[in-house]
Formats: sequence, structure tokens, C-alpha cells
Amino acid sequence: MRYAHTRFRVSNMDASLKFYRDVLGMNVVEESTSPRGSKLVFLQFPENDAELELCSFPDSGDVSVPEDLVHLAFEVDDLDVWMKRLKEGGAPITEGPTESRSGSRFIFTEDPDRYEIEIIQRPKP
Repeated sequence: MRYAHTRFRVSNMDASLKFYRDVLGMNVVEESTSPRGSKLVFLQFPENDAELELCSFPDSGDVSVPEDLVHLAFEVDDLDVWMKRLKEGGAPITEGPTESRSGSRFIFTEDPDRYEIEIIQRPKP
């Protein structure tokens, strides 16, 4: 068994793509429309096989993501570079930077629907 993807239902595909593609740097690998009419966009980072599927289906109601329900976590080499990138892209830093006992530094941001994204820098060996 291999992990394939996670689906996030989004309220505005254009705003979500701006965040995931333009701010986080994910690549669009596939776009399609499901048989029921959902717009689907699959994204991934170049070094990673797992995908994030964004699904826009307005007929299913508003998107309301409760706080602390779920988050994605990405490891980076330089957290300061990413904090600057988020700021320049208009994405909020909602928590941090925080340093753990192990020396990892991390922040949280959120996408346009308030899905939480954790960005982690591990200590250098």
C-alpha cells in the first residue's frame, strides 16, 4: 500500500490555487471535472509523490473548517525564507515561530478556507 493523496474541499478554487501553487510552490499535476460536476485539481511538490487534491463543489454547501481539525505539515531547509515568502504572498502566520525541545522550529499558516499548514525546519545535524 502507498499513500496517494489527501482531498480538501475548497470554496474558491482560484484563491486556493494562488495559495498552494503561487505561495507554497506546489505544481498542478492534473485538472479534471468529476461525473457529479466537482472541479478537481491535484498538486504536488517536485520531490514528493503524495498529492493534494483540491475539490470545488459549491452544491455541497459552505466550506467550514473547524480549528485544529486537520493540518498538513511540510519540512523546509530555512524557516526564515518561508516566513518571508508567506508574508510576500499575503498568507498569515497564525502561530510561531516556535522552537521545540528537539531544536525544530515551526510556524503555522492557513489557506483561504482556514486549513492549517505547518512549516517545520529541523535542526542541522
